[in-house]
Amino acid sequence: MIVARALGCSIREPVEVTEVARTLGRVGFAYRTLPGHPVDGEEAFILHRAGDAVVLTVRSLTRPARSGLWRFAYPLLRVAQLEARRRYLRALR
Repeated sequence: MIVARALGCSIREPVEVTEVARTLGRVGFAYRTLPGHPVDGEEAFILHRAGDAVVLTVRSLTRPARSGLWRFAYPLLRVAQLEARRRYLRALR
C-alpha cells in the first residue's frame, strides 16, 4: 500500500510488487495497481550504473481507473504523477 499526500489529504493506493531486480550494478522494482487505486497500470524504478554515473529509469504505464470517481480525476492525477517523478529525480541528485 502506498499513501500519497496532497492538499492535506491522504490517498491510499493499493499496489502489488511484481518484480525485483538485484544484479551487479542494477537494482529496482516494478509494481502494478490493485482495485481501489486511483489509476490502472504499472510502474517500474530501476537504478543502474553507467560508468561513473548512476542512472534512474522510471517507466510508467497508466490509464484512468476502470471504475469509480477517480476515473474523472485522471487529468489531475497525471499532473500529480509528473510532479512525483520530478521529486524522484531531484532526490537522486
